[in-house]
Amino acid sequence: MRVLVLHSHPQVHSFGRALYHKTCESLAKAGHEVDGCNLYEEGFDPVLSARDRDIYHTVPDNRELVDNYCERLLAAEGLVICTPVWNFGFPAMLKGYFDRVWLPGVSFHLEDGTLTPTLRHIRKMAAVMTYGGSRWRAFLVGDPPRKVVNRVIRAQIKIGAPVKYLAHYDMNNCTPASTGAFLEKVGKEMERF
Repeated sequence: MRVLVLHSHPQVHSFGRALYHKTCESLAKAGHEVDGCNLYEEGFDPVLSARDRDIYHTVPDNRELVDNYCERLLAAEGLVICTPVWNFGFPAMLKGYFDRVWLPGVSFHLEDGTLTPTLRHIRKMAAVMTYGGSRWRAFLVGDPPRKVVNRVIRAQIKIGAPVKYLAHYDMNNCTPASTGAFLEKVGKEMERF
């Protein structure tokens, strides 16, 4: 299976980057073709410009500045999002990716006010997330990233596709044992992807 792995963390020596590498290595070990998309290293521009917004509904012109990213998404059969959660949301880099790449004609068709998802070729998905706060704090604010993955993105991919959500909460109080155990868990889950 061709798996697109979206990663969004600016620091090379971060735990988030270690999770990204473990995710890609474990998927490859399981025999998947991995398309690692490290948004920071690739210099992705997350800013939706006035021009981007002007042509947002003009297919295929809306892809002109992000066509490579659109093609990679359209070629994926599996999707893994590997990112930290900041302020109970996706980092701006990843949010910008969704705003600029998940376009009409790419992730959905819009005709006469009816939206039709077009990412049904993605038949499996996972998210590997780290939170600074505890699970309880995330729960109190509604855990928006979990809802986006399990409700919004899940509704756009193949109907009934399995979605796995892996989260290490309370990174502000983590230990080498907790991060090591999570890294191992991610490796095992990706080998079973």
